[in-house]
Amino acid sequence: MPIKTKIRTVPHYPKPGIQFRDITTLLKDPAGFRATIDELAQRYQDVKLDKVAGIEARGFIFGAALAYALGKGFVPIRKKGKLPAEVIGHDYDLEYGSDRIEIHADALGKGEKVLLVDDLIATGGTAAAACTLIEKMGGKVVECCFIIDLPDIGGRAKLEKLGQKVFALCEFEGD
Repeated sequence: MPIKTKIRTVPHYPKPGIQFRDITTLLKDPAGFRATIDELAQRYQDVKLDKVAGIEARGFIFGAALAYALGKGFVPIRKKGKLPAEVIGHDYDLEYGSDRIEIHADALGKGEKVLLVDDLIATGGTAAAACTLIEKMGGKVVECCFIIDLPDIGGRAKLEKLGQKVFALCEFEGD
């Protein structure tokens, strides 16, 4: 079953001209969601990694399920002020302004190998910041894994230029 067929496109959301790739239709389909996690688990079953990290919020869904399937721990990467204990953060620039992501200070040990997961790669800004944060903590990003790649927006190329390996289950051309 092609995963791509389970993803809905919502035109003109959140603003005119944007084609929003909605994974909620994939999540509500038991066979589609299972196939997604199974395909990712098969890809990473023999890869040496210690943790799976997911980017807020949809990366939590896929990342946690994948961590469970692989028998690994899950690490949430959240927006500023959402984690209750001591955190390490990283500020990064957006198209208009800046943002901050954080991780618990005790989430990763030095040298741990981490698989970074999110639902979609567009500009790559948040994923690049998450890689920087993981490396700041002494971790090593094994690969950046996404369900959807929007190659025309350039996020994959940005991550690869930073030396990161990138994988996506499917691509959607255009914006």
